[in-house]
Amino acid sequence: MKQFLYIILSVFYSTTCLFAQDDKDTMVGKVSFVTSNNAYVKFDSTEKIVIGDMLQINGTNCLQVTEKSSTSVVCSIINNCEVKTDDSVVYKITVDKEPPIISENNVTDTIPTKVIQKKGTYPKKQSIYSENIRGRISVASYNNFSNLREDRHRMQGKFSLNADHINDGKFSIETFLAYRNNISVPENYLGRTSIFNVYNLNAKYDATPTLSLTLGREINSKASTFGANDGLQIEKYFGNFYVGAVGGFRPDFFDYGFNSDLLQYGGYFGIESKTSNYYGTTTLGAMEQTNAGATDRRYVFFQHSSTIASNLNLFSSAEMDIFSKTGSATRLTNLYVSARYRFSKAANLMVSYDSRKQIIYYETFQSEIERILDDDLARQGIRARLNVRPVKIIWMGASYSTRFQTGEQNKSDNIYGYITLTKIPAVGGRLNATYNMNTSRYLKSNIFSVRHSRDLVKNKLNADFYYRMADYDYENQSTKYKQNYYGIALSYRISRSWQFNISGEMSQFESENSYRFYTQLTKRFYSKKKK
Repeated sequence: MKQFLYIILSVFYSTTCLFAQDDKDTMVGKVSFVTSNNAYVKFDSTEKIVIGDMLQINGTNCLQVTEKSSTSVVCSIINNCEVKTDDSVVYKITVDKEPPIISENNVTDTIPTKVIQKKGTYPKKQSIYSENIRGRISVASYNNFSNLREDRHRMQGKFSLNADHINDGKFSIETFLAYRNNISVPENYLGRTSIFNVYNLNAKYDATPTLSLTLGREINSKASTFGANDGLQIEKYFGNFYVGAVGGFRPDFFDYGFNSDLLQYGGYFGIESKTSNYYGTTTLGAMEQTNAGATDRRYVFFQHSSTIASNLNLFSSAEMDIFSKTGSATRLTNLYVSARYRFSKAANLMVSYDSRKQIIYYETFQSEIERILDDDLARQGIRARLNVRPVKIIWMGASYSTRFQTGEQNKSDNIYGYITLTKIPAVGGRLNATYNMNTSRYLKSNIFSVRHSRDLVKNKLNADFYYRMADYDYENQSTKYKQNYYGIALSYRISRSWQFNISGEMSQFESENSYRFYTQLTKRFYSKKKK
């Protein structure tokens, strides 16, 4: 009887241990938040989870742990898995085998290497961010000589930098600067000869993966309708939804500098969707723009951008003014829609439509408001472009665009076509020919050009040779004008990051001969840290 009880207790104990072991071998968590590249998973405790381990969804390794806290982990999405909020996630705990029992008759001095650890060495904490720095700096000169007019010379420099997540951290910097100096100008010229423009200059801080703050001058890609903002922009994600707030100043109308009188503020909200066959963002917002404290413009805006199945790209934007001192109705001041469809690698089509009215800034243009309202007609435009590749070495395409107002005012039509031979048999190089015809109320022009490009030294020195002919026929003049251009351009790749360009062009127009020279030195730099 004692032996029977002993067997029953032994079986019960073994079964209990087995079930307890199964429970200890796995942990179940839940996805709390998903971004485009990362997912956040909540557990009761993450003590046994090791950075670098895999998490499974439906039996597939879909997530890799990159960072953890006491109750949640940050993971990168792998194996093209589709991860959604509230998905159940399983973590299989790796259980180390017990060390072998060393008997007194088999003593050895060998100690398992896994128990040897250098003092003070710990696994490096991995960041969810990755540094990526891209930049470009260039200096250029434009020189124009004529036998009938004064010579013109201009110097220009540009600098752009995108430094994302510096040192794998939360700070990013973005800038685009340009400087232009007109060296020779007429004596009676009253404009600026030295121009420095800041098109973009801001610092971004990702407080969390779902909350970012940007300070400086920035054009917001989700709400580009209000242009550059000198101030603060805040954006917060809630799953696929986001909200943003904008506060700052508009650039000056005349020199694009800082102007503290042009205060603006507003906000927006939207949704960002991403699946294996679709990516899109849709934003709706409102802006208040002032001048010296008084309302200059108040409007709502809409913007949508999407890619469907990698073949169809859609973009649309609209602005509606909702403020008026004259009591008039709201005005749809801007509407633009475009679609681009890729039938195959050898054919694509783009169509677009836009309707724009002149924007009324009630405080800025006080003396011109009546004139603008009297001419409150939308300038509309339609454009279509088709590119095809009938054979492997030939690309060809055509486009048609028209712009008009109500009553056919200010109407213009433009027809453009091109054909490119990407590789000339037996000769080598590339040949391109284009034709452009423009017709408006006061001018009809025909422009034909042909260009030959080739490598003079493979991967080092490239040359372009071109000829362009332009005919101009003005409605109010009986004489037709014809102009010929002859040019050559050389591009020399000094190294992987240095490039030098020089081009020269001669143009003939009646008795005038003009010579233009353009030189540019460019330095590119980039740094992408590997983890």
